[in-house]
Amino acid sequence: MDVYNQTTITEFILIGLSDLPEVRYPLFVAFAAIYQITLVGNGAILLAIVTEKKLRTPMYYFLANLSLLDIFCPSATVPKMLKNLLTEKQNISFVGCVLQLFFLVALAGTEVFLLAVMAYDRYVAICFPLRYTLIMTTGRCVQLTASTWAAGFLNSLLHTVFTFRLSFCKSNQVNQYYCDIPPVVALSCSSTYVAEMLVLVVGGILGISAFLITGISYIYIISTILKIRSAEGKRKAFSTCASHLLVVCLFYGTTIFTYIRPSSSHHSPARDRLISMLYGVITPMLNPIIYSLRNTEVKGALKKVLYHKRSLEQ
Repeated sequence: MDVYNQTTITEFILIGLSDLPEVRYPLFVAFAAIYQITLVGNGAILLAIVTEKKLRTPMYYFLANLSLLDIFCPSATVPKMLKNLLTEKQNISFVGCVLQLFFLVALAGTEVFLLAVMAYDRYVAICFPLRYTLIMTTGRCVQLTASTWAAGFLNSLLHTVFTFRLSFCKSNQVNQYYCDIPPVVALSCSSTYVAEMLVLVVGGILGISAFLITGISYIYIISTILKIRSAEGKRKAFSTCASHLLVVCLFYGTTIFTYIRPSSSHHSPARDRLISMLYGVITPMLNPIIYSLRNTEVKGALKKVLYHKRSLEQ
């Protein structure tokens, strides 16, 4: 369906994950299961942190925010995708596309900044253990968290405004299963220079800054751990940041694989859409699994929650 410049676009058509009708229902079942696991896993982490007094520390305060992001981020795209798989209707209203893009970019940006804050928290805990409680006070934790959410949403507002100020007079088919900046900008028939430069400059500066904070923090962390003489001391120090390091590697790995791959004729649009799920759907599901499997305090809190629930049922 092509919409030319004399017609105002009122909706977009989202290209589904597969063009084959026979795989719609298997895809629906698979993604419905993944979404439920994501909600239950991250909800369990939140419940454990809220109910267990031992987990009321800066590290777990930041982890609770990460779990919230991992609930909200797939919720911006997966429900609409599931509906489209069931109804075979791929349309999304213009306003719906604007809101989806805004919240997706905002939540993803917030997670980038939050991972940097979490890395800084681990840096202070391992490199300055005696001053940790003086540096990471409750007030500072709240300020850092509020700043990450504010930065993520303000950054998204900027990109959303300049993306949808463009004139759309080409095809209204978004080459993705959700509204994202690159496929939406590609539909514009006006100059996209400002919108693309904003993504490159603003997104690049903020993203690289967060990445450098995370990377430099872990360089100091690893350097400090290697200076510890006892093997038991090294193991305890590394165990406090191992889960976060895995989450950071998973997040940046899937993001780079999704957005910063070299263009090639071998990459079909359908394959690119499937790869993008690594970033927006699979990672939020894996994060609570990583933290619950590698963190004894979280595992202990979850066991207490489950035991309390069973005792109430009996």
